[in-house]
Amino acid sequence: MPQIKVGVQIRPQHTSYADYERAWLRADELGADSLWNWDHFFPLSGDPDGDHFEGWTTLAALGPQIKRATVGCLVLSMSYRNPALLSQMAKTLDHAMGGRLILGLGAGWAERDYTEYGYEFGTAGDRLRNLERGIEIIKGRWMKDPPLPTNGKDVPILIGGGGEKVTLRITAQHADLWNGFGPLETFTRKNGILDEWCAKVGRDPAAIERTVRIDAPEFDRLDEYLAAGATHFICGANAPFDFADLERLIAWRDARG
Repeated sequence: MPQIKVGVQIRPQHTSYADYERAWLRADELGADSLWNWDHFFPLSGDPDGDHFEGWTTLAALGPQIKRATVGCLVLSMSYRNPALLSQMAKTLDHAMGGRLILGLGAGWAERDYTEYGYEFGTAGDRLRNLERGIEIIKGRWMKDPPLPTNGKDVPILIGGGGEKVTLRITAQHADLWNGFGPLETFTRKNGILDEWCAKVGRDPAAIERTVRIDAPEFDRLDEYLAAGATHFICGANAPFDFADLERLIAWRDARG
């Protein structure tokens, strides 16, 4: 059986920085395998103009404090940062964390973030082309820019999204991890399509770790998700931070051995 991992996306909205920092440290102490934030400029629930902290900065500030878990953003929008610069940012932070960064990437979708911060929103196709081009640039810079990555290998890349014609094809070509969503039937179908894309591009599907964002109502189907191919289960946490869902996932993981 593949190793089961559990993680939590700790959302940087409607909270103070001090409380947010405490939440990250607590989740690491509890035994999470991975800790995540998101890449938005405004809250996605509650007061749309409430307190909110930027994704990459919080990774850089909090990631080196984490002792156990891998750390990443679920996911960074490729539109917001020059990809060549992002390649250096990621490699630098990975060194600061001793090789525990996961570079989560996506095409972006939150139109308000784009329009209020002056980014070109364009079409979904534009954003997907930008995602693919950006990943190619990042990988190219990693091949030639010193210093060498930690552990002698590139920072793992996670791609989030379920677009069957383009996103999953990009995932098959470039990703070390894929992040999908429920419900179970949707995850199962898209996971199968990712396997098909792997066959088309000549990639071993086992080379891509399958992660899934999952909420408490589906916790009674964890074993079914596992049978469908998911091995890394990620719940969410909003302020005020309560890690009951994470603790349930950890207990399930540990019971499965």
